[in-house]
Amino acid sequence: SRPGAAMAASPGALRRAGNEEFRRGQYGPAAALYTRALAVLEASGEAAAEERSVLLANRAACHLKDGACRLCVADCSGALELVPFGIKPLLRRAAAYEALESYRLAYVDYKTVLQVDCTVQAAHDGVNRMTKALLEKDGVNWRQKLPPIPTVPVSAQTRWSVPSAAAPGANTPLATAPRGEAGENVPWGRAWSPVAQTDQTAAGTERARTLKEEGNELVKKGNHKKAVEKYSQSLQLSQECATYTNRALCYLTLKQYKEAAQDCTEALRLDPKNVKALYRRAQALKELKDYKSSIADINSLLKTEPKNTAALRLLQELNRA
Repeated sequence: SRPGAAMAASPGALRRAGNEEFRRGQYGPAAALYTRALAVLEASGEAAAEERSVLLANRAACHLKDGACRLCVADCSGALELVPFGIKPLLRRAAAYEALESYRLAYVDYKTVLQVDCTVQAAHDGVNRMTKALLEKDGVNWRQKLPPIPTVPVSAQTRWSVPSAAAPGANTPLATAPRGEAGENVPWGRAWSPVAQTDQTAAGTERARTLKEEGNELVKKGNHKKAVEKYSQSLQLSQECATYTNRALCYLTLKQYKEAAQDCTEALRLDPKNVKALYRRAQALKELKDYKSSIADINSLLKTEPKNTAALRLLQELNRA
């Protein structure tokens, strides 16, 4: 072997270092470590498909966190070519497609995950969101415009099945990862994370609700900046429409119009006809001088509530602008 070859970090060590950076929220450095691990594997000429697939899926998670959705899609597709029907790359690619508003492709990936493992809550939620979005976009015949959904072979389903040693009744999606991947792999992307235990989920939801209520109290006291912090903490635990619209209201008060519009968009992804989200986004877009989009939001709102006086007043202002 080459002198000094032993000094080079092994792919496994680089991957663990990448996971550590990822946990600390350092997504750029984590992605760089995964890239180095892939290069080491390639240089050694090893055909370690499973290991390369995991590294690509991990790097995809970094891209997703950094909002580089197209890079995330590319890495997930690479991971799936090496090891077809991997839950994590499918979920991450679906999330990236969703962010890119490629709802049909996201729908197909979420549906594929459910064929592999029907207990993954993130995929059920994703299918529901995509169904709403596609119904709105393509009308009642939206299914006819979908690309074909791949049929997952039984072998792939059993490969992902939970080992019988798992606690009965425990819903542990991470145990469904292929051997050598569980535990050591990057955690699920936050917004789409199926938490291992139901009680953990319940505790998280409860904590999210408390934080939201603390935010509401701060709004009543006029402390919008502090309220934003509480709502942000709440949203890390549970993506709730009302929390987004509440935070959007704070951003409007703080004249952070871009952030307000983004929060309303998130709220509308969860509930496409939400009146508060439409109204507040229209307000934010008006301040950003995007009058056309603002009017479109008000018109959508008036379809649901034709007599909404605040909306009618805003529409008059917009028509004068």
